[in-house]
Amino acid sequence: MYKTILNLHSYWAYLVLLVLIVAVANALIKVFADKEYEAKDFRISLFTLIVSHIQLLIGLILYFVSPRFELWAEMGGEVMKNSMARLYLVEHPFVNILAVALITIGYSKHKKKLTSQGKLKPIAIFYTIALVLFLSRIPWSTWINL
Repeated sequence: MYKTILNLHSYWAYLVLLVLIVAVANALIKVFADKEYEAKDFRISLFTLIVSHIQLLIGLILYFVSPRFELWAEMGGEVMKNSMARLYLVEHPFVNILAVALITIGYSKHKKKLTSQGKLKPIAIFYTIALVLFLSRIPWSTWINL
């Protein structure tokens, strides 16, 4: 079960990054070009919200079924001294939960706005920050070698 969830989490991450990059690029282009908010923009931002939340759920399941989770019992506070254990048990989950929260906040803020720029700016800002956070905490050495 662990290996299946791990593969699902790893491959779903490609979809999340792709959709998030599209959403960020779309919002930034429209903000800087002063273009109108359209139904397509709503669908892109909503799809990004959905796939990122699915990734979060898969990640939370993976976190608790992972053999690495047992390191908390074995190492206790020493987890913070081991860079690999810290990445998998603390940094990656925390930063990615924060990134998904930022996507949610950006999506919620954009729904309350009435103007095109008012709708596009929260998406551009919050989704861009989330993308940077996601990219900063991906365990690249493990992820690319799948």
